[in-house]
Amino acid sequence: MRALLPLWLLLCALPPVQAAGLDPHYYPHRPGTRWTYTSGETQLVGAPVTHRGVGVVPVSHQYGGTTFSQDLLEYRADGSVWLRGVNAAGRLSWYAPPLLVYPAGPLRTGQTWQSASGGLSMTVRVTGTAPLKLPAGNFNTLILRSETVTGGNTSVQLSYFVPALGIVRYETADGSRIDLRR
Repeated sequence: MRALLPLWLLLCALPPVQAAGLDPHYYPHRPGTRWTYTSGETQLVGAPVTHRGVGVVPVSHQYGGTTFSQDLLEYRADGSVWLRGVNAAGRLSWYAPPLLVYPAGPLRTGQTWQSASGGLSMTVRVTGTAPLKLPAGNFNTLILRSETVTGGNTSVQLSYFVPALGIVRYETADGSRIDLRR
C-alpha cells in the first residue's frame, strides 16, 4: 500500500464562500464529494464540524473503506484554505498557526505562497499548465510545485489541479505518479 498523501497537497474540500466576487466552487467543497486514485486511496469530504472553536471540514483518507487519517480544513471568507489539524492513529495534531493550503482563487501561473507551523514549512508555486489524459478523463490543469521541509528533510511534489474538481495527479520527485481514477 502506498503511503497516504499529505493533505496540505490534497487540498480538496471547501465549504461555500459567501464573499462577493469569489467563486464558491473554485475549490471543491460539498460533503460527500470523493476522489479515488490509482494508488487505491479514496479521499472523502465530511460534513463541517467544530474543533477547538474553529469550523473545519474533515477530509478522510481511506483505503478499502478504512480511514487512516483525516485532515481538518478551514475555509475562510476570503476564499483561502488552511490546514488546521490532522487526525491520525487516534491523535489530533493541531497547527498553530495553521498552514496555508491555497490562497483565494483563482490561481495563476507564477503565483507563490509560503506557510510554516512548528517544524514544518512549505512553499508552493504555480509553475504552469498542462493537458492530461487520465482514467477519470481529459483535463487542462494548473501545475503546483510544493516544497516541504520537515525536520531538515526536504520533499518536492507536483500536483495537477483543476478548478472546481481538485487534484487529478500527484507526482513525486522520483517521477512516481498517482492519478485520479474517478
